Formats: sequence, structure tokens, C-alpha cells
Amino acid sequence: MEQVTLRGETGRVHGSRSSRRLRRDDRVPAIVYGQGLEARSVAVDRRDLYAALHTEAGLNALINLQVEDGEYLTVAREVQRHPVRNDIIHLDFIRISLDENIEAEVPVEFTGIPVGVREAKGIVETPHSSVVVSALPTAIPSHITIDISDLQIGDFARVSDLPDLPGVTYVSDPTTLLVMVNVPAAAQIEAAPGAAAEGEAVAAEGEEEA
Repeated sequence: MEQVTLRGETGRVHGSRSSRRLRRDDRVPAIVYGQGLEARSVAVDRRDLYAALHTEAGLNALINLQVEDGEYLTVAREVQRHPVRNDIIHLDFIRISLDENIEAEVPVEFTGIPVGVREAKGIVETPHSSVVVSALPTAIPSHITIDISDLQIGDFARVSDLPDLPGVTYVSDPTTLLVMVNVPAAAQIEAAPGAAAEGEAVAAEGEEEA
């Protein structure tokens, strides 16, 4: 996985007022810690941070955080966003080692059009579209692909159905439901009156025979 470089400024003052001032100056307050490093406050340029987190690796990008006294290999975690603008307003940089496994949330990419959609006008529902994995930092995949072309109405795929990847262990519960193919709700509602009418007709016939 490619590494990106990001410069951090140390010595920022704690507090909401200081954080607001940083954000007005297009900087994002953060904390860096891990691997024996005592937690310290930093600030990074908002545009540079956006670029670092919008590579193919996304939020799992390996970031070389450069500060005054050195450089630390990190990953971004505990990302907080503005509730309206969705801008990052705070995050943690976790120091890591290239020879130790880390956990990461990875998006699942569903490929193919299910049989239940093509032939039975079903719909695809995705209760979960990401999984947590454990792997060396350089082995964390940017996404995990699963082919759902064979799914029919009522079929589903769980975490346990995801492909085996070299050096990658799935941390998420293997029974977690990822995708299913269902009959559209509108079709179920339309079918219900017909079934009720059929039941009423059967009941009427029974009364006549009696």
C-alpha cells in the first residue's frame, strides 16, 4: 500500500476556542499516539489531509506524519465530522509498525446483477457494506469484492461468504449479513389483497356447501 506524507504542527493549545480558531485557518486539530509514543496534540492542513485520505486506500491510508522532532508512520482513526458539512473536524493518528497487524474497516464491493433482480424483479438490500479485517498495514485491501450474480429471491451473503485473502483475517462476525435479494415492498403489498380475496372466496364456498 502506498504511503503518503502529511506535515503536522505541534504545540497547539487545547480547548474548543483554540480548535475553532484552527478550523477557521483551514487546519484540523488532531492527536497522535501509539507504539510507546506519548499522546500529543497536532494540527494538519485541511486540504492536505483531504488529499491524504482520498487515495485508493481511503481512510486506511498509511500516513507519514512529519512533526518537528521526527516522522511517524500512522493511520487515521476516530475521525469526527461536521454534522452538516461533513468536513473532518478532529481525528486521531495512531502510530503503527509495518511488521505488526492492525485492524481496519474495509468497504465491500458487490459485483454482478443477481438472478433475482434480472428474472424476478427483486431488489438488492445491503445491511452492511463494510467489514473489519486484521492484517499487516501493507496488506490491508482497499476493498473486498464479492460476486452476487447467482443470488435469487430470498438468497443472501454473509461475511463468511467473502473470499479468502492472503494475510487477511476477518474480524467481523462471520454471520453478519452483508447483502440480500428481496421482493420489493410494493409487490408484497399488491399481493396481499389478492391473497385476502382468495381466502374470502374459499370461506364463502364453504358457507354455501354448509
